[in-house]
Amino acid sequence: MAKLILTHEVTGLGAPGDVVDVKDGYARNYLVPRGLATTWSKGAEKEITQIRRARKAREIETLEEARAVRDSLQGNPVTVSAKAGESGRLFGAITTAEIADAVKAAGGPSIDRRKVEVAQPIKALGQYDVQVRLHAEVSAKLTVKVVAA
Repeated sequence: MAKLILTHEVTGLGAPGDVVDVKDGYARNYLVPRGLATTWSKGAEKEITQIRRARKAREIETLEEARAVRDSLQGNPVTVSAKAGESGRLFGAITTAEIADAVKAAGGPSIDRRKVEVAQPIKALGQYDVQVRLHAEVSAKLTVKVVAA
């Protein structure tokens, strides 16, 4: 088991500044090379407190903003166009990055693609509901309409 300090949010593991124990392979092959975590050491305690302080400052500021963003997202459906066959089946799938770009293109707020959660891969034309985690306590339900390009 490897002891790490998360530098970015990792779904199912923790938030920035959290100290976590993960298997060696997960740490060595995924978290550390992608910059999502750093190895834990006694000298890293200062880094932990700094990350937690910055995260806490952002959370206090963004709670009201997150509620406002949630209201604007839930009220406005987003349209994503993609190439599709005659049966309505897409050539590929709609990604979270495409959804985040569509929100911004529609005049909505800039959201991080990693905060968009799609329950089932979107591989056909139609209307879908996706979750957007805006804050630890606030998430929005976004309606995505997929149309043929």
